[in-house]
Amino acid sequence: MKRALFLLATMLATPAVAQTVAITGGTVAIGDGSAPIEGGTVVIANGRIVAAGRGVAVPAGAQVIDAAGKWVSAGVVSALSDISLVDADGVQESNDAGARNAPFKAAIDVSLGVNPAAVKIANERLFGVTRAIVTPSAESSIFAGQGAIIDLGADPNAVTRPRAFQFVELGEGGGKLAGGSRPAAYALLRDAFAQAQDFRRNPAAFDGRSRDALVTRADAEALLRVLDGQVPLLVHVERAADIRNVLALPRDYPKLRLVLVGVTEGWLIAREIAAAKVPVIAAALADLPAQFENLAATESNVGRLRAAGVPVALASTGASGGDHVLRQFAGNLVAIARIPGATGLDWGQAFASITSGPAEAIGMGGEIGSLRAGRRADVVIWDGDPLELSSVPVATWIDGVSQPMRSRQTELRDRYLTPTEGALPKAYERR
Repeated sequence: MKRALFLLATMLATPAVAQTVAITGGTVAIGDGSAPIEGGTVVIANGRIVAAGRGVAVPAGAQVIDAAGKWVSAGVVSALSDISLVDADGVQESNDAGARNAPFKAAIDVSLGVNPAAVKIANERLFGVTRAIVTPSAESSIFAGQGAIIDLGADPNAVTRPRAFQFVELGEGGGKLAGGSRPAAYALLRDAFAQAQDFRRNPAAFDGRSRDALVTRADAEALLRVLDGQVPLLVHVERAADIRNVLALPRDYPKLRLVLVGVTEGWLIAREIAAAKVPVIAAALADLPAQFENLAATESNVGRLRAAGVPVALASTGASGGDHVLRQFAGNLVAIARIPGATGLDWGQAFASITSGPAEAIGMGGEIGSLRAGRRADVVIWDGDPLELSSVPVATWIDGVSQPMRSRQTELRDRYLTPTEGALPKAYERR
């Protein structure tokens, strides 16, 4: 109890600046797929991880935090999130994830809609989420636009990397957006790529300004970054046949950096995906055939993909309750590994699927997602195993900066925990 009180007091006294910190004695989860390390040490300096593991020396002058009896881990990276773009589901005015009537498609840059003060950011940070892969929604075209990587720190500079990837909707959803069929979606995709290449060859002659243009000049510029391999192309597909069609695209566009999203039937062709060396961001527990394109859904999909050698991360898409539910999904994948006939993940693999896995899929494994030396210092101290729902963070750092352990939810809880009568309605206070 004394140790816990000391830790809490230390966190409250920590100024909101990056400093040298040594967290000692905890069970360290690096997030790279390795097993947890008991009695480890994590050293943070200048906003980066210096070292993590057993036998790590504590630098002179470092702030030392005793984490004995606790877990110290990399922060959770929420993949395919709309956090900071959507304030309230179902309220279109608060939704900047998709643009239904815009003339632009691939050119849309969602980083310009990121709200660092969004209520959800502090809420999710309190559950160990430190970064998010913010993804646009396809509303009027198969091209949803350019997604961003953000941090969930309590500061106004949320965007880590703008225009980090392009998102494309194919499969059943893409067919609807393209006019009613999958072939129409692929025709639109290839035509858009061809128009982008026309723009490269002769920008002056490119007709992208007309009202009926399928690809604007801005769209063409965004797509050239994809064709040149400067940013990954995230493609949402579920059916095995659609996955094969996407895996064939590099034959015509050899610089494409593909990332498959969804992939409910991926286990059927796991070896083909592994051979193509294409990472996957998949739903953890998709086991119901909600559409014809995922009739082969199984909770063992992620485990079977991983067993075949496919790099797999978990998607927050469809998560009920918030981005932090990713750790519940990861924990469930550990649990189903114990069920006869099912295939899940071991603890290290499961934790990596919500930390380094998403980071590596979008080309940021060298920056975020683990406690490897040199990575951004996104560190969480938990009161127990982070894949157990009963565990909660007791301290969090983002870019080496200690974060406040409060949110609007905790403030409302404290306000109404012991309500008192006053002159104003209980929902208000005089300022």
